Amino acid sequence: MGPEALVSVLTGTLVKGQLKHLFAAYSPNTPPDDTIDQFSSAVASAVALASGIFTFALGVFRFGFLDSMISESSLRGFISGAAIVVLIGQSRIVLGLPALSSVHTTPWNELKYIVSNLSHAHAMTAVISLGALLFLRVLRFAKKRFKSARWLQGVPDTLVVIILATLVSWLAKLYERHSVRVFGHVDGELPHFAIPKIPALVDTKDIVSSGITITMIGVVESVIVAREYASRNHYAVSSNRELVALGVSNVVGSAFGAYPAFGSLARSKLNDRANARSQLSGIVSVTIVLISLLHLLPYLYHLPLGVLAAIIVDAVISLLEATPRSVLFLFRVRAWSDLFLLLFICACSVVASVETGILLAVVISLVMVIKRSNMPRIKLLGRSTHNDHEFHPIDGIVPQQALSRHLSFSGIGEHSRTPESNDASSDEGEGETRVQHVEGVLIVRVDEPLYFANAGQLHARLNRLELYGDMRVHPSEDPRMKPTRAVIFDLIGMSDIDGSALEILLNIVREYERRQVRVAFARVCEPVRDRFEISGMSSAGGEYGFSDINDALSYLERHLTISVVTQE
Repeated sequence: MGPEALVSVLTGTLVKGQLKHLFAAYSPNTPPDDTIDQFSSAVASAVALASGIFTFALGVFRFGFLDSMISESSLRGFISGAAIVVLIGQSRIVLGLPALSSVHTTPWNELKYIVSNLSHAHAMTAVISLGALLFLRVLRFAKKRFKSARWLQGVPDTLVVIILATLVSWLAKLYERHSVRVFGHVDGELPHFAIPKIPALVDTKDIVSSGITITMIGVVESVIVAREYASRNHYAVSSNRELVALGVSNVVGSAFGAYPAFGSLARSKLNDRANARSQLSGIVSVTIVLISLLHLLPYLYHLPLGVLAAIIVDAVISLLEATPRSVLFLFRVRAWSDLFLLLFICACSVVASVETGILLAVVISLVMVIKRSNMPRIKLLGRSTHNDHEFHPIDGIVPQQALSRHLSFSGIGEHSRTPESNDASSDEGEGETRVQHVEGVLIVRVDEPLYFANAGQLHARLNRLELYGDMRVHPSEDPRMKPTRAVIFDLIGMSDIDGSALEILLNIVREYERRQVRVAFARVCEPVRDRFEISGMSSAGGEYGFSDINDALSYLERHLTISVVTQE
């Protein structure tokens, strides 16, 4: 784990947005550089603490499943949008353009600023930065093209670029002769322990909201990366323990001036490529980082900032490489809603802000989850024309001719046929099976447990099946089904039912009883049977002692036939 591109963008966006309060406090003067650094560090540490607390809480309360709540299209759209935002911000540095006068601006305004000021780009900065970017892209292409060359695969491209750019800048005196902005002097002193405090000029609400946003992004990416490499290397991973570890790391890190850090796909890929198998690889990495901080920073004084921006642009391009493939795939499979979602969230991230993009991705994904879980999975069943004891789901709209025959109670349980269906049956192959509605009986299979969220729509969906025989028929059309005299619920897929759903089901049964429609439940599992017995399902009008659909049909046929004779 460590600083990650998207989390770094979100943290930088927060710091940049809060700096306007600092500049306003010093207006009309400019704050000293030391004050700006201390303020920025305090904001970053505070959001790291908030993010760590949120992540730790998610792990403790076992919310490790949340990574699967954001759809792939939403996540890809946000990642693409955030990558484009980074690309826009770093392109200004690559071209050597000065920063915008406004501290708080949108990526779209920054893009317009870059395009309108291309003629004012710093030539030498652009040359060395674009040269470094070209070198990185060519080297990455060579690594993909010549995978068998092990010596080429082991070349640390980023390190090579940094060393070469620093040497060229130092030998050519780019800073002194051409005014190329360089890395300069950086204090390499190790941070001291200090409990993070939110600066007085910063709104606590901004820290909390940014902490939640960063937590969502960090958690999703970290858990996805952990599961990917756990599957690849055949070991088990606990999402909740991962969250606890990430939360503790961020809380402790914030006390030493760190900003939020989560699992990184790039670092995990490098670690896996180096055949690392234990936490010892992390200890080695920490040791090298400490040595670099304490002894190597002075040698990077002449490193052009444009080259650092070029390295970031190269990493961002790698993030964007998967986007065209995702768009083409969604277009090929005609997943129009997913495609629109990807492009919409990407556009919002660029035009508005990264925070807007992730907020939309999370909200839309949750709405989609709620919408789909709100609809109970039920299927209308019909009897097979080849075997009277087999029942299969009915697909397609019921032909009007198949419903024109008069219903007779004594004929309940007989399937309806039409001349068309008879002709079709004669042409069927021996392996084909046709399914038709059972006259006067609505046979419904419930394919999942019922609970408060998905049971609310059960009554409405049953009414539609009763009127039209198919959920795809628009309610504005005329009813296509003859009056229902009996309903059979096949509960083979319903392993559980909660109190709210049971109350809804009881009300449905009572409504059928009021309309003199008999209700039978087939293949009821033991836990559901116990709840039916306790709730008084039989007294409400629902019989549930049937082993299969045929058993329920036989009972209903006898019952309705006796009722008719009595009435006559």
